[in-house]
Amino acid sequence: MPVLERITVNPKILGGKPIIRGTRLSVQFVLELLASGATEEEILKDYPHLQPEDIRACLGYAAQVTENEIYVDLEKTS
Repeated sequence: MPVLERITVNPKILGGKPIIRGTRLSVQFVLELLASGATEEEILKDYPHLQPEDIRACLGYAAQVTENEIYVDLEKTS
């Protein structure tokens, strides 16, 4: 299964947030775990129904949704 096929959206689950297929874990939740310093091994231990490919799918999803974002420097220039 290609990585991003592991991510799905269902309006009846978590208000339509992107989730890992077959779970109620949102992509956002997994990304927040990683951002807080949790390792892949720790996440897989705490959520044994996940596979390493699920974590990579969350990262891939985040990369795709930010691909075409426009960034504006909000810092004042002198």
